[in-house]
Amino acid sequence: MKKVFVFVSLLVAAVMLLTACGPALTPTAVVVPPTTVPPPPTAVPPTEVLPTETTAPTAVPTPIPPICTKLADAPAAPAAGQLGASDTPITMAFVPSGESGVIATASTAIADCLKTMTGLNYAVQTGTSYAAAIEAMGSGKAQVGFLNTFSILLAQAKYQIIPALINIRNYQTNDLDPDKALGGTPQPFYKPQFITKADSGITKLTDLIGKTFCFVDPISTSGYIVPRIMLKAAGVDPDTAFKATVNAGSHQNVAAAVYKGDCDAGVTYINVLTDATLNTTYPDLQTKVVVFADGERIPNDGVQYIKTLDPKLQAITTEALLAMAADPGGKAVLKKLYTIDAFQKIDSTPTIYSDFLAVLVKAGVDPATMVK
Repeated sequence: MKKVFVFVSLLVAAVMLLTACGPALTPTAVVVPPTTVPPPPTAVPPTEVLPTETTAPTAVPTPIPPICTKLADAPAAPAAGQLGASDTPITMAFVPSGESGVIATASTAIADCLKTMTGLNYAVQTGTSYAAAIEAMGSGKAQVGFLNTFSILLAQAKYQIIPALINIRNYQTNDLDPDKALGGTPQPFYKPQFITKADSGITKLTDLIGKTFCFVDPISTSGYIVPRIMLKAAGVDPDTAFKATVNAGSHQNVAAAVYKGDCDAGVTYINVLTDATLNTTYPDLQTKVVVFADGERIPNDGVQYIKTLDPKLQAITTEALLAMAADPGGKAVLKKLYTIDAFQKIDSTPTIYSDFLAVLVKAGVDPATMVK
């Protein structure tokens, strides 16, 4: 054992002697070459977070409020009990041609703006049906109407209402429309369109025989009256040809019913398929639902007065509505209501409704025979 210990001691001493006598070691002899270690990333500092679409804040458009400046010729405030006073407001009747919540919000904003501009008080009333809005004016419960076209003709025949303004809209079109070149231009007319599911196999009016069909309302011009004339002309009796019919209540409801398969086909105005609310609810609406036929021109809806309303109140209300339509914020409210882009005084196109009435009568639809 002693010999082993002496041998190891001598070996260690020899190694130490050789190390001391040899060349000194340098740090580079044992350091891994720099090329074997990937350099740290320099493109993005470790503390920097690049913005992404998911982290970037989403800008929410701020609605432009209407500027409702008091009119220079606004009348004196009416005494209590007089029409326009707070206890006897001028009532405006609206047809339920769109989403009820949207109509309620927009019509209230119109009433508030008119009050500020005229000093008169206005109230709103949305009919449960198109007929209800007509009767509100006929009974005198409403003095101002925002009626649809056929309701105007009926109310003229029954109650002699006075059309004052016609709504002007940037013309909506579709791929089948012969007036497609007018798309986006201000026009006093619109058209109906027939819609169905893209895979339904329905491509013409005669394909509707035996199907379930959606109308809007029996007094809807583009959603009932004119389409029935078109169907009859094509040899499809709207009273007997369908398996079933549904009056959906609004153009948006018709589109939704066709999308969901509740109706095989339906009719609306051009082009309800671009409606923002519908496309939010049904993002693939314009893929799943298609247009297969269009109708002829129909005069736009507008604003009307009962015949007993004081002409001065008619004039100031018309002036205020025109002022609203000329203001960006006011126009936004009107756009929200019934996609109104502008108003045009009816005296600039005095025969627009009577000319359309003549077309209807020739086709066998006479409003005068339909009123009680």
